Parts: sequence; structure tokens; C-alpha cells
Amino acid sequence: MVEELGRRKVNNGDVYVLRFYNRLDEAKKGEIACATAGEARGWIEAFDHAKQQAEYELSKGGSARDKLNMEAEINLEGHRPRVRRYARGLRKLIRIGQGPETLLRQSSKLAVRPDAFEGDSGDALEAHKWKCVLTTAGIRIFEDVSDRKNGKGVLAKSVGVIDATADTVFEVILNTDQRQRYEWDILMCDLELVESYDGHYDVVYGTYDPKYLSRWHSKQDFVFSRQWFRGQDGAYTILQFPAIHKKKPQRSGYRRAKINPSAWEIRNLNTPMGLNSPRCLVTHTLEVDSSSWHQWKKSQCSKFERTVPYALLSQVAGLKEYITANPILHQEYATTIVHPKSSDGSISSGEYEDEVQDEFYDAIAAESSSSDEESDDDDDKNYEKGPRVKLKNVSWAITTLALKRTAAPVLSEELDPHVTPVTINPSDLRGSLHEGKDDNDTNCWTSPSGKGFMIRGKNYLKDNSKVVGGDPLLRLIAVDWFTVEQSVDKIALHPRCLVQSEAGKKLPFILVINLQVPAKPNYSLVLYFAADRPVNKDSLLAKFVNGSDAFRDSRFKLIPSIVEGYWMVKRAVGTKACLLGKAVTCKYFRQDNFLEIDVDIGSSSVARGVIGLVLGYVTNIVVDLAILIEAKEEEELPEYILGTVRLNRLKPETAVPLEV
Repeated sequence: MVEELGRRKVNNGDVYVLRFYNRLDEAKKGEIACATAGEARGWIEAFDHAKQQAEYELSKGGSARDKLNMEAEINLEGHRPRVRRYARGLRKLIRIGQGPETLLRQSSKLAVRPDAFEGDSGDALEAHKWKCVLTTAGIRIFEDVSDRKNGKGVLAKSVGVIDATADTVFEVILNTDQRQRYEWDILMCDLELVESYDGHYDVVYGTYDPKYLSRWHSKQDFVFSRQWFRGQDGAYTILQFPAIHKKKPQRSGYRRAKINPSAWEIRNLNTPMGLNSPRCLVTHTLEVDSSSWHQWKKSQCSKFERTVPYALLSQVAGLKEYITANPILHQEYATTIVHPKSSDGSISSGEYEDEVQDEFYDAIAAESSSSDEESDDDDDKNYEKGPRVKLKNVSWAITTLALKRTAAPVLSEELDPHVTPVTINPSDLRGSLHEGKDDNDTNCWTSPSGKGFMIRGKNYLKDNSKVVGGDPLLRLIAVDWFTVEQSVDKIALHPRCLVQSEAGKKLPFILVINLQVPAKPNYSLVLYFAADRPVNKDSLLAKFVNGSDAFRDSRFKLIPSIVEGYWMVKRAVGTKACLLGKAVTCKYFRQDNFLEIDVDIGSSSVARGVIGLVLGYVTNIVVDLAILIEAKEEEELPEYILGTVRLNRLKPETAVPLEV
């Protein structure tokens, strides 16, 4: 397992730290410090690629048994030559079979995907309705004109395309170096790091002289917190909140200013074929006082242009010009993204790199061949001489498989069509959290339709098209809301669990999702999804239910959506699908008529940070969750939704203690 520990201050410099460990024996662990966010991401992808390749080769009885010793341990111990050997070995593993150098030799068959310039749409339908109200200095400024209340003011955002990688822009935004910030930031240029917590959260103190905005104001200081994380699609989110810190009281002669809560979102854009310059889409969202906003929008010449919110919106423009004026920033990590064509000239079936998708497996080679140590060495030499090619999250598991063009699965065939459905009586199956009667009910659950979610359509492998979800396959029958001293696995075996009730034992199949929430106290939110017929042994669901943990990790997907709630929480949670087995530790327990999935949210520092923010607003939040098995091959499409749940304004104090 590899986990991002975030930024850490070492010898007055920032490094990005990764932790790797054996899930079965966490005493076997180590850390890697990387100079940049991009380098850290490269290591994660290298480990992921090597792991995918090894799992695939081992499952096929291939040559990976000769290349990998399953019991060998990584032992860094500060030995730099050994570290370099590991790095070379990882790079070699990435290119077992068909790798980047093979695709280069097929340059005549390369093409750009038709959707290479799509926006940043998510996998759940967004409640915001953005309208462009101004274009200036190469950026667009939007206003949310939806009827929904996002807070006390108006929600606005500035959006711009910057010629640099998301990694580079992320580092520039977080950097507190005065010399650098003086070149692009008119507001937050005098910053001082007060305290850093877990690698993904810190508190910053700053001062500014408002004479650049208005000469009649006194000097001001401010304190704000920053929380950041990188999504599975490579996009960065930075949340900024006004804060108070005991180490930084108000400075004498200064007026304490309250910085507007804001959110940065930085997402890589695909580059047109033939261009070697990376690009990313940068969005800065914040809440603005409604009276000054409407006055400025009407005349575009008011005192608003001399306010802190306007200075915040202008940061994207400053960032864009600063990076444009410093070529090293948009050339340092320049890469070429390639996509193979099939022999008939069309883009081959597979999952391609896409800034708007939830991919782990984005490119496949056109054909496959075996590779031995000698050819690897030759490829290393060619690789060093040729241009650098980046293939993000390659799915080696399907590079040698011919995708069969078959009819899309019939949803009813996921369950055994030859068995008479049983009647599920909700009154016999109750959890500790009650089912809501309507949308006005609170501290309850309901099961919405799948119409609020976008899932992979029948032609996804050809055109990346997604469709609106349908009704869930499984029925949500109950929800338990427990407090526990420590995280509890195999909760379905607990006597209080409905799986152990007489009614529960009579059900053909139950999927138990145990979301383990780290807090004080810890919580377990347990979702029970039931089928009225046994699982069809030839279905994708059967492969998941009875498959290996590695297969389950690569397919178990969740789509979140904050339907109602504070807009900053919406930005933190997002609407992108997440492969939970890749983001956090998931444990699977198959027995009798059920499969239990224990999702340890606390196993990821990023997930802990996000869930901590959500818990702070949970009594005012309505959240929808959809659970799926990710479809990766043509015969598995279109995707379908396994189950959904809507959690309506939960009250933590009503959680029931569970004694183990």
C-alpha cells in the first residue's frame, strides 16, 4: 500500500512524503521524500503500475514470477545506490510487455481523443448554475445564479487556463516565499507558516497594506487555514478558511481582516497532439457579499474592485501571467500524452486519460508481446534517448485481451432469473437510524433513484460517454448508526446486526457496507442492501462478490453528492467517482448469504481531513451516495448502480453505542 502523507518541512524546505507498507504487516514500512508534488505522483503511479502488472502476470502464470519475489522486502535504510536500483526496477516493471517506448514506435497510429477539451464535469449532477458575468485578463468570472442558498452571500468564481501542469500550479499556490508571491499575488504576498499538522493541513499568517486597494484603510493582518488533497483523477483541491491561532494574535497597529472562505481547484487538461506544453484549468471559488457584488456587476466600477474578495478573484489572473512569464514553470514537467489507434484507424477500445473521468486505467497498447530482461535493458537505453512519454495509470490487465463486442448486460440477469423473487418486508428489517418519510424529515435515510448520478454508458470504451443512472439493483433495507470505541470489522456477525436476525437470514443476498468514520467517538455507518433473488453466478456482481480482494479493490466504486449543504463542504467532497479500494483500506468478508465491506476512512490522512470537515457540518447536510462495480470491458457495459442512500442531516449524538 502507498499513502500520501502530504507536505513536510525539512531543513527549511518543503518535501512531499509518501508512506508505503504491507497491509498484512504494517511493521514492514518505509517513507520516500520527493522534491515536488509531481515527483510524488510519479512514484505513486509507478507503484500502482508495477502492482497491476505483477497481479496480472501472476494471475496468468506469466513471467512476473521470475521478475518478482513475492516475499522480497523493500529495505531502503538510507542506502542511495539501493534506492536508485529500486527506482530503475520500478521503471522497468512499468514497461513490461507493451510500454511507452513501443507506443512511440507506433507514432503514425496515434490520435487525439475527441473529448480532449471537455470541462470538469463530475459524476453527480451539480446543483450550481454558473453564468459568466465578466472576462478580463484572460480569465472568466462566473456567478452562481441557481435558486439554492449557498450561504449568506453570492457564490462567485474565476476560471482560467494556465500553461503548466496541475502539480506546478499547486506548488506555486501553496508556496509562501515572499519573492515569488510578490510577482503574482496582490493580497497574500507576505505570508508566514504558523503551524503544519498532518501534511495536508496548515495555518498561515499574513499581512498586507491596503494602500494598493484604498489609501484610507489601515494596515491589516489575517490568519487562515489551508487544507488540500489530490483526487484520483489527479486534480488538486485547496480549501482556505479564516482561522484563529493563539500564536498569532492581532498585531499592534493592524486591523484584523477576515479572509473570505475560498476553494482552489486545479485540473490537468489534455494536450493536442503535436504540442508539448502542458495545460491545466484553475478555478478559484469564494463567497462574496451580495450587495457589493450586485453593485459592481451593474456598473463594473465601484468600491468592490478595492476589496479583498476582488483581490482573491484576481489571483487566477496573476497566477496565469506569472507562470507565462516564467517558461521554466511550464516546461519543467512537460510531457506528451499519446493514445493508440486500432488497425482500422479508430481509437481502440479502452479507458483513456481524461481529466473529467474517474480513471485508473486510461490507455492500452495496440498489441502485446512478451518481454525479457535483455529487451528491457535495450528499451532502457532507447527510453533515455527518446522523448519522455507519460501514460497515466495504464491498465496492463487488459493490454493483451481482445475486447469482445457483445450486447450490454441485462440488469435483471445480474440476479438469477430462474428463481422466484422473495418478498422483502421492511417492517421485519430495522436499523438504529430510521427511514425518512419525506424530504423534510431529518436524522434519517432514504433511497433515491440513480437519476442524480452519471455512469458509464454502453459506448464508454469508444467515446467516454456517460449516461444518467437508473434504479438501483439492490434495495436499501436498513441503516445502522453506531458509536464504537475502536473500529469494528465483521460487524455483520454482531448479534445486534440485522444480518443475524431470522428475517435477515432468509434473504437471498445482503451487501453490507460498513463505513468506519474516525472521530471522538468513532462511528460506524452501516448500510444494508438486499437482493430478492440469489446472485447470478455468471454475472459481474458474482465476480465481485466471490472474487479476490485485488479484483474488488479495482472495481468497488462510490459516487458522492452533497445535495444540500455549505458550498465549501460540496467542494471538499466533490462529485467525482472514487475507487474506494484504491483510496482507503477496504476489508472484505464473505460468508453465508452476505458480503461485508469494511471501509476504513481513517486509513488515509486525506480522507480523515475531508470527513472531519463533513462532520463539522453534518447536521445541515443532505448527502447522496451511489455504489457501483466499475465496468472495464465492453461486455460489462453499461454500468448499473448497485445501491443508493440519502443521509438527511444526521445528528451525531443519536448514534447508538455498540458494545463488542
